[in-house]
Amino acid sequence: MQHRGEIVERAIRQSGYPISTIAKKLGRSRRWMYLMFDNTQIDLETVMAIGNIIHHDFSDEIKELSSINVNTVADPENAYNNQTKEYWKNKYLKLLEDYNELLKKVNG
Repeated sequence: MQHRGEIVERAIRQSGYPISTIAKKLGRSRRWMYLMFDNTQIDLETVMAIGNIIHHDFSDEIKELSSINVNTVADPENAYNNQTKEYWKNKYLKLLEDYNELLKKVNG
């Protein structure tokens, strides 16, 4: 049986990416990353997400990945499309403008 944690750890260390950066992009803690390295059976979606971050193809080392389409995992950074980000940015700016107007009325 393959030890996926060791395979992923080796690839991360060879990539030169800081573990804390990878953890942040996954929405996890550094501690979680180190615990994951000890896990023999990391889920394949996590392995593929890490592979996307460090630009590494794990299908050579983990045989279960060779039958899965690598593009099926969404990039965590692109969880929201640009329209959604733009919508919330505009909503925030509108609320900020309304708040400033209210402050002017109250104080002046």
